[in-house]
Amino acid sequence: MSLIFGAFTMGLILSLLSLGMLISFRMIRFTDITVDGSITLGAAITAVLITQGWSPWLAALMAFWAGALAGSVTGVLHTRFKIQKILSGILMMTALYSINLRIMGRSNIPMLDTNSFSDGMRALLLKLVNNADRINVMGWQVSLIDAAVLIMMTFITVIVGFLLYRFLLSHFGTALRAAGINDQMIRAQGVDHHGMIVFGLALGNGLVGLSGSFLAQYQGFADVQMGIGMMVWGLASIILGEALIGKNSLGLQIIAVVLGTILFRLLIAIALRWGLNPNDLKLVTSLFVFMALVAPQWFRKLSGNFQRGKGHA
Repeated sequence: MSLIFGAFTMGLILSLLSLGMLISFRMIRFTDITVDGSITLGAAITAVLITQGWSPWLAALMAFWAGALAGSVTGVLHTRFKIQKILSGILMMTALYSINLRIMGRSNIPMLDTNSFSDGMRALLLKLVNNADRINVMGWQVSLIDAAVLIMMTFITVIVGFLLYRFLLSHFGTALRAAGINDQMIRAQGVDHHGMIVFGLALGNGLVGLSGSFLAQYQGFADVQMGIGMMVWGLASIILGEALIGKNSLGLQIIAVVLGTILFRLLIAIALRWGLNPNDLKLVTSLFVFMALVAPQWFRKLSGNFQRGKGHA
């Protein structure tokens, strides 16, 4: 049960990253590598602020705005200085490595015995279970801290997903999505296409920074290396969710991203439990992405061959 709880909690935390990438990769069609740096930026700012006595919620808010600023710079590099999309993200990601080191002052900041966003829920659960340190969930004993984090992340993910859904259905959100689908059409409507790209990257990386904030609070530390490969992780979650649920509507697309992230984290957790070497984690992640990308093509090809075979028969 602890494996499932941990996988669900990490999946919900990283689903905020995947939702941010959904905006950049799917909505505005921007290959944004800034993600690897902005998630660490959110974690670094959160660790520094909380260890200095800030509220975890204010630290998370600052992480969101820091991520949004990083995304905005990536957008400006592309729209104003005409740098290619992928190169703009690479430049910002590289710069953020040094920026994160400057913010943290060292490569790792422990957050032991500090406040967390789940403290309020933990206090409430303590009252409900008469100060016991574990609770019974379907016959399994679960740590009170793990249960509190899972409940809080469920609330946060639902709220963020709902707000994102409502925003993308608004006039401004519709214009944002249209900017990624047909930039010439959106310009003809008098909408600032470049401004939409900058805003989309700011919003997406803001969610990534928020994910980094909650990740640091959950793991109990911030590390300058923690963002490596996170873009691939988010991309795998998006593809996996869309393959399972589809993307026929905006609501389904958001739900698919969240469920895909949870499922992907669960698969990784099971692989680690079965003896996967942690050093091979990034390799396995890349293989999952590869399979998620090519499997639909194989299925379509097999389906086409099957239909042609029936036609000849």
